[in-house]
Amino acid sequence: MNTDEVDILLVDDSQDDVDLTLHALRAEKLANHVFIARDGEEALDFLFCSGPHAQRSFDHPPKLVLLDLKMPKVDGLQVLKQIKADPRTRTIPVVLMTSSREERDMASGYDLGVNSYIQKPVDFSEFRKVVKLLGLYWLVTNRPPVNNGKSQTAGQGS
Repeated sequence: MNTDEVDILLVDDSQDDVDLTLHALRAEKLANHVFIARDGEEALDFLFCSGPHAQRSFDHPPKLVLLDLKMPKVDGLQVLKQIKADPRTRTIPVVLMTSSREERDMASGYDLGVNSYIQKPVDFSEFRKVVKLLGLYWLVTNRPPVNNGKSQTAGQGS
């Protein structure tokens, strides 16, 4: 896969949730390219073009980050905090998708600048519906901000 053409960064350590999300995105033809990070550390390496992703360029950020909350190495809130603290990545829409029902997780996410907080449905058809609606909104309907006179998605063929 050519990581310079990624539209979505999916960050989740659950293979079942990754499979369901990919299935829903592909069934609705909402994403041409999805990069999967299995933990927060891999997500940060990808987003900040470091480690195994040092060849990537900040010129081609993902259009959307779907981020799990509870993950190994670096949890979702720490990933979110670093994304929103850096001017190169802060405008990338981030959706926390989690099984957590804890209000403090939701409050922390919004305090750190998350764009949306979604509780993962248990039912497959509901999960697919949620992913479809997320994709339609963030990839089709939403207009990203302009950074330094240059659209965030410039150069991505959109």
